[in-house]
Amino acid sequence: MKFSLFVHMERLDASQTHKSLYEEFVALCEIADKGGMHAIWTGEHHGMDFTIAPNPFVTIADLARRTSRARLGTGTVIAPFWHPIKLAGEAAMADIICDGRLDIGIARGAYSFEYERLLPGLDAWGAGQRMRELIPAVKGVWQGDYAHEGEFFKFPSTTSAPKPLQQPNPPIWVAARDPNSHEFAVANGCNVQVTPLWQGDDEVEALIGRFNDACAKSPHMERPKIMLLRHTYVGSSEDDIARAAHELSVYYNYFFAWFKNEKPIHQGLIERIPEEDIRANAMLSDAVMRSNNVVGDASTVIARLKTYEAMGYDEYSFWIDTGMSFERKKASLERFIAEVTPAFAE
Repeated sequence: MKFSLFVHMERLDASQTHKSLYEEFVALCEIADKGGMHAIWTGEHHGMDFTIAPNPFVTIADLARRTSRARLGTGTVIAPFWHPIKLAGEAAMADIICDGRLDIGIARGAYSFEYERLLPGLDAWGAGQRMRELIPAVKGVWQGDYAHEGEFFKFPSTTSAPKPLQQPNPPIWVAARDPNSHEFAVANGCNVQVTPLWQGDDEVEALIGRFNDACAKSPHMERPKIMLLRHTYVGSSEDDIARAAHELSVYYNYFFAWFKNEKPIHQGLIERIPEEDIRANAMLSDAVMRSNNVVGDASTVIARLKTYEAMGYDEYSFWIDTGMSFERKKASLERFIAEVTPAFAE
């Protein structure tokens, strides 16, 4: 099982500048690259300081000059916000810039906050339909002399300029949850990214079960890869681990506040959630965060990851966005590289 880093700029208040957040983001990516992690993933979000990532291809172009080994992936671009010709060209250019290290993760998106600003009236179903039309069209544009007449896109014969360095194209990963999205990904020759979010390992098993079922329905297709994304923290002591569990509780309370899209937002920051409200949310309690997410000392994390490897996951992505300080993220990532990954050396 390979390991990757899933990382973005993030903040809950304006106490830190975007410039310093970017410098810290780059530093974490450099640690992952030098530490031998297989890939670095960073995504796309708009107008929200909770996850600051307006265009992952710009970020990847910079990381291409700051890293040397890790593959660089979009985790993920939001399908309904892209035209096939534009996505094909920008992705191909990024692939050239990073010397063929690009992976492209694509999702329908998660936040109605973004939908109502970029495509008013869009819902999750419509976003998923756009993704299903987008991916084959992008592949067609890469192949060249491709015309499209669909529900959402219509354009005459077009060839991507430039074409990607990787041929026939960089690996495409689809963020999947329901059985239909798994089946679409496998049938279209795409790898799969999954996350249980805050849920426990029953959901991790269910997700790979859906993937395996999808593979069985497309026996003519080569079995793609599947990546598991989970919040991870490798602690140095019991107090350190307990603190991380609470930080994850805070993170997920804000995640759901953004997802529900009900609280006031000012200058890209959502209204603060009182600590007593966070403590009262049993679904996202410290204890739940510790038991469900991959949080513990190195031996605990290794044992948990071994179960995922046995389930058949090809890649495990260390989700480091947690609202923690840079120093705490850095320490956990360094412990992961030094104490956890050697247990999986081939």
